[in-house]
Amino acid sequence: MDAIESARAVVDEHHADARAALLGGSVVTGRRTATSDLDIVVLLHGAPAPYRASVQYADWPVEMFVHTEATWHAYVERELRRRRSPLLWMCADGLLLFDTDGLGARIAAEARRLTASGPPPESAEEIDDRRYAITDLLDDLAGSNDQSERLFVATELVRRTGELALAVGGSWGGGGKWLARRLETTAPELSTRLHHGLQEVLSGRVEPLVAVVEDVLGQAGGRLWVGYKRAGTP
Repeated sequence: MDAIESARAVVDEHHADARAALLGGSVVTGRRTATSDLDIVVLLHGAPAPYRASVQYADWPVEMFVHTEATWHAYVERELRRRRSPLLWMCADGLLLFDTDGLGARIAAEARRLTASGPPPESAEEIDDRRYAITDLLDDLAGSNDQSERLFVATELVRRTGELALAVGGSWGGGGKWLARRLETTAPELSTRLHHGLQEVLSGRVEPLVAVVEDVLGQAGGRLWVGYKRAGTP
């Protein structure tokens, strides 16, 4: 069975009374791979939503994100504050599998509107938190002669630097492959430099990675260490 047919069938098997369903993720884009799964947002009238479940249907691994109209909005609002919302993007870019009462179309339209509007800006405090963490990692990289340590420090530096660049640029964030994809779309030159920098660290040279990290830090105000302070939680 193809992706769309299988997605409709798995929703019918688990939630025959669903109001609407959308198929998102890589299977509806040009980035589909041999291991792509079916990411399905299912909209119900009520219980047992909200929940998330991973199941197998025929040859397809399936992830179902099951919501009511109210919980969809609540989850998206929560994810928006983190500047990354997988649920929102699944609905914005997804394919409407069926729609019994118009809810699916309304959700998809709202998702497209929100993604086009962009994420809320990060606060100065949040940017400073990122600067501080990256400064600490740069010091760790400079001070380490252990190749294993350098590998993990450098990998963390690449991730955090990519996230900072997206935040400073007002772009949506992402994790894992979605961080790479966001950078490829919004800052392809930076993505290439980070990739090269990490390869150079593995070859024993830290200077190219340090240079690109310093460039991104410069856009956010530079390194931050002395004077950084955060109150603890009682």
